[in-house]
Order: sequence, then structure tokens, then C-alpha cells
Amino acid sequence: MKKYTKEHTPNQSQSKGEVRIIAGRWRGRKLPVLNSQGLRPTGDRVKETLFNWLMPYIVNSCCLDCFAGSGSLGFESLSRGAKQVTFVELEKTVFNQLKQNLIRLKCDENQANVINQNSLEWLKQPQKTPHFDVVFLDPPFNFGLSEQAIKLLEQNNWLQQQALIYVETEKDKPLNTPENWYLLKEKITGQVCYRLYQKK
Repeated sequence: MKKYTKEHTPNQSQSKGEVRIIAGRWRGRKLPVLNSQGLRPTGDRVKETLFNWLMPYIVNSCCLDCFAGSGSLGFESLSRGAKQVTFVELEKTVFNQLKQNLIRLKCDENQANVINQNSLEWLKQPQKTPHFDVVFLDPPFNFGLSEQAIKLLEQNNWLQQQALIYVETEKDKPLNTPENWYLLKEKITGQVCYRLYQKK
């Protein structure tokens, strides 16, 4: 199998902080995270709750980690048995770090696709057939990016029937979703609200 190779290695001096994979084949592995404006990795406590919610669905799923940042949710999905994860990240240095972390994990390129592009622009591409079983939306706060991404996901046929969509937003922020999205779970931790929807 073709693996990610070291040609994608970023400048190591930019690294700061780390994320931890909680469970699965890479359980306990720690991955470096770049210090980049707006980068806000999902905390272990929230991530553990989220993947408890997703436990019946994640194995053999095709996932999208939009506004990927640290890639924490996508890496956790791969560790727990997801079939394939697409990471979309605009910031070039953060994109390069995602590539480097896939090298660290010895991840097969068929399992992980990393795209260096604006997530909203990428989602504007209409799809003939739906792709994703699970989608993670955890964009920078205060720009209304979640609702724009939600609209594009539905409008351009990205979602499989019964797809699950995780959305992380500021606390007390109302969220407009399509009528055929059902709210399965919702929780608030500190100043963050996180929700899991299912497309019906």
C-alpha cells in the first residue's frame, strides 16, 4: 500500500502543542499541532463524548473533516475503523502538518485524502452521487461558516441518506439546519455547544 512520504514535511519549528488519539488502533498516540490563528482543536472530553455518540456508525464509514485544522476528529475516526477520511484545510502550514501526521501514523493514502483549499469553495462542487456518511464541522467561530457549510452540504448532494453531521459552535448560537436534519444529540461544555444531526 502507498503511504504518505516525507516530501510533505513542514517546518518543525512551527509546531506547538499536541492532540491525543483516544481509542482504536492508534490509541494514546500524540500528534503535534501548529500554532495557527483560529486553530482550536476539539478537547479530549468533548471528543470522547462525540465518539461515544458515533460508536455504532464510524466503522467502515466515509468521513469529511471540514475546516480540518489539527485533524483531530479525522484521525480519531481513522483510528476507530473509518474506511476513508477527507481532510479539507485552507492554511498551507496546517495542511502540511496534517500530511506529516499521516506519515507519523503510517497511514495508507487510500484511507486519507488531504485537500489544501477553502472548505466552502470545495463544497460548492455539485456531486452526481453522495459521498459521506459522517461529516465534522468545526470551523473558526464568529464567521457564520457552519451555516454556509451546512447549506452547501445539502444543496450539492455530498451526504449519504442517514448521514451524521457533527457541528461545533459558540454557546447560545442558534443554528439553522435543513428540515430533513434531525437533532440526535446536543451538549454544552464551557463556551462551546456541540450537536449531532442525522439526515432523514
